[in-house]
Amino acid sequence: MSSVIIINGSPRKDGNTAKMCRAFAEGVKSQLQDATVETVNLYDFDFKGCRSCFACKLKGSKSYGHCSVKDPIMPVLEKAAQADILVLGSPIFLMDVSAQMKAFLERLIFPFATYEAGYKTIAPKRCDVVTIYTMNVPKEMFPEAVIANIESFIGHVFNQPNRICAFNTYQFSDYSKYAVEVFDEESKRKYRDDMFPVELESAFTLGMKMAENIR
Repeated sequence: MSSVIIINGSPRKDGNTAKMCRAFAEGVKSQLQDATVETVNLYDFDFKGCRSCFACKLKGSKSYGHCSVKDPIMPVLEKAAQADILVLGSPIFLMDVSAQMKAFLERLIFPFATYEAGYKTIAPKRCDVVTIYTMNVPKEMFPEAVIANIESFIGHVFNQPNRICAFNTYQFSDYSKYAVEVFDEESKRKYRDDMFPVELESAFTLGMKMAENIR
């Protein structure tokens, strides 16, 4: 049975990132009704990023290639490493993924990226990866260099991610309550009404296509 694990790195369980992740999951299920599709909300877990203990690099140890920190996120890391499709969804905060997603990636990626010749990866599975990003800015302000750096590590350990984005997101239910002068609510609403359904459909379609690859 195929397994898909979706990591939602947003603090919102029904925000733009969650909706894009849900659309992808629906695309998968439309092709693989018996697939196991699990969504994990990182903000439900109390965990930290890499502690630089280097236990995962210790010669001959049981912890070699594994994060040795036993905390609530450990079972999620184990599931992510064994998935057929790993989905990493995050809003863009300060031109980067959320702090929770960055911490999760540190814990997931570093143990498998060895210091052996050629920086050999020892991931148990070269799973397919999808990255989903949502952001308040238009496409031309997407932090390509930062995200490409993150994705290069993901691609080295697993497979190069299939990326999908939602731009110019509608942030507030009532813009009048917030000090917002640089964004026009009306244009934001129009983009949401016209383009967010298209972006959701793109996530759904990618889910369908990737499900076909593992069927």
